[in-house]
This record gives sequence, structure tokens and C-alpha cells, in this order.
Amino acid sequence: MNAVIKVGGKQYFVQENEEIFVEKLNASEGDVVNFDQVLMLDGKVGSPYLEGVTVQGEVVKNGKQRKIRIFKYKSKDRSNRKTQGHRQPYTKIKITKIAG
Repeated sequence: MNAVIKVGGKQYFVQENEEIFVEKLNASEGDVVNFDQVLMLDGKVGSPYLEGVTVQGEVVKNGKQRKIRIFKYKSKDRSNRKTQGHRQPYTKIKITKIAG
């Protein structure tokens, strides 16, 4: 079964036994999470969501992505240079069941 779910303002195409990386959720490792905002299931599209369809997943890991460097500067001005780093937090989820 294929489904499209909405998590954290983004849409993800998921299948059973697949692992996805989503925006950080308030859940610990081993917790079971249910997603009820299902936009599509096997070609059937909801408006905006399908009724009675849920996707169940298990939290595998919470972590941070690799650091990216942000370098801002103004040309011809040596005093306006700034380096900044950012690591985006994520939650890794294994999709266990698509019910609907």
C-alpha cells in the first residue's frame, strides 16, 4: 500500500516497512506515532484528508543532520563578514502499518 501523509508542514510518500526522516517530533525512541492527516491512499485522493485512514509508525531515532555553514558578507567591505552554522533536528520513523 502507498500513501501520502502530511507531517510538519511537508508531504511524504510512504510505504510499509520504509524509513523516513521528518521534522523533529516530541516522541522518544521506540514510541508508536499515528498520522491521521493522510492525503492519498493507493490513488484515492481526499479533500483535503481521507476519513478513517491512519498510518502508524515507530520512532527509530532522534538526531541532528550534518552541519551546514552559512557565510554572509558584503563585497568590498572587509568588516561585514559573518560565519554561522546550523544543524537541523530530525526524527527517523519506520512505517509499520497503513490502515484504511
